[in-house]
Amino acid sequence: MITASLRAVAILAFLACLPCVFAAAPACAGTLIRNATVFDGSGGPGVVTSVKIDGDRISAMGDIPPQPDDRIIDAKGLVLAPGFIDTHSHHEFGIDGAPAAAEAISQGITTIVVGQDGSSPDELPLAQYFAHRQQHPVSVNIASYSGHNTLREKVMGLAEREASDEEIGKMQLLLKADMDAGALGLSTGLEYDPGIYSSTREVLALARIAASAGGRYASHLRSEDRHFWEALEELLTIGEQAKLPVQVSHIKLGSLSLWGQADKVLARLDAARRAGIDVSADIYPYTYWQSTLTVLFPERNFDDLAAAEYALSELTTADGMHITQFDARPEFVGKTIAEIAASRREEPAVTYLWLLRLAREYSPEYDGQQVVGVSMSEADVERFITWEHSNFCSDGALNDGHPRGIGSFPRILGRYVREQNTLDLARAIHKATGLAAGHMGIRQRGQIYPGYYADLVLFDPERIIDRATIEKPGLASAGISTVWVNGVAVYLDDAATGAPAGVIIRR
Repeated sequence: MITASLRAVAILAFLACLPCVFAAAPACAGTLIRNATVFDGSGGPGVVTSVKIDGDRISAMGDIPPQPDDRIIDAKGLVLAPGFIDTHSHHEFGIDGAPAAAEAISQGITTIVVGQDGSSPDELPLAQYFAHRQQHPVSVNIASYSGHNTLREKVMGLAEREASDEEIGKMQLLLKADMDAGALGLSTGLEYDPGIYSSTREVLALARIAASAGGRYASHLRSEDRHFWEALEELLTIGEQAKLPVQVSHIKLGSLSLWGQADKVLARLDAARRAGIDVSADIYPYTYWQSTLTVLFPERNFDDLAAAEYALSELTTADGMHITQFDARPEFVGKTIAEIAASRREEPAVTYLWLLRLAREYSPEYDGQQVVGVSMSEADVERFITWEHSNFCSDGALNDGHPRGIGSFPRILGRYVREQNTLDLARAIHKATGLAAGHMGIRQRGQIYPGYYADLVLFDPERIIDRATIEKPGLASAGISTVWVNGVAVYLDDAATGAPAGVIIRR
């Protein structure tokens, strides 16, 4: 008896071969991956089977006879999974100069979701950005949010005040254009300028535009430390009142006084879900973040010694603040605030304020400086990783000063799965693929299924591991064998192939 699902699979397999039939080819050639342990991205267990790629799609699974021209890959001992979907990425910055996106694809990422933290890519309307990317494709798929900070700056510049009704209306029109172009939704970076000066009313008015187009809302919360609980409630209020899915970007508890409260956070999120708010989170697997020296000053009081002392005692430490970019004095890159303070023979908080003054003299907008700060508890990170509704991300970039830009997904699979048994392999792959796709509203990706796009990663579960560190953030991970984007191998034999196989993914 042939079931409806089997009949559908057979039809899809036939349709995948039609181009070959019409071309009068003797058989439908493709890539046949045999003997792999296939985790399909649904969260189910791995099964040793075969998967066939024809064109940009998965055409069949199971006991598949090879065709004469097929490229056959014997993947015995390896895991085949859907390509990883990085739901919070900054890998788009500089990608025109590095279209192979090696830092992303070398860790198994096949789709990056950009426009994060309130900043749209290249600060362009998404229609223009998408058109540019279609003319100049890269090796990864790209989906994007529309960034609140970008919209706000276009309408208000860097105004340090709340928006008027007229200004909100102008932002809504810009957002609607981005949604019409295919944005996934609205993103905010409410700890950053100029979004830090916005009201909840302003963000809610924009979120309603995203909701009306079937979009979603992702937020770098207004506070990840001092005012975390109020910031979390703001996100939930927006989800409830705008009636759209909301996601906590790179969820974290970034101050010592919050450490150990992950269960309390998740209890609040679970309660919100029971109340009908579709809230989720993404997370990267490190206890340190990367941002600007200014981010720890929510009052933007950059001459306040007490604020600097608080930042270095409650939010991070002088030993844990590593300079990764400092254009005003490049020789400081790689040093900690503690080391710079010791060389100046002064207290670290004094040095912190001095560095801010140097940055301001170099650029009134405090451009050209980045720092990695250690501020999270490993136990909290592990707890957030295991939450049923959290998926994985990198929050990383090309040429990143933070190892997350090149190591996030192998770190999860190597350290948290194989070494620490924090979660099992099937669940981890689901969080990197099928669950991530669901949280982004991305269809026909994130699972291995006939008819879905052939975004795939083949890796060795016994060898996969991150190697990048704060001191050496550019070291590629180990254990990734092959990565396909839309059926094309973009990573093979420990190197990017440079194939421009990525496409734009619209809502």
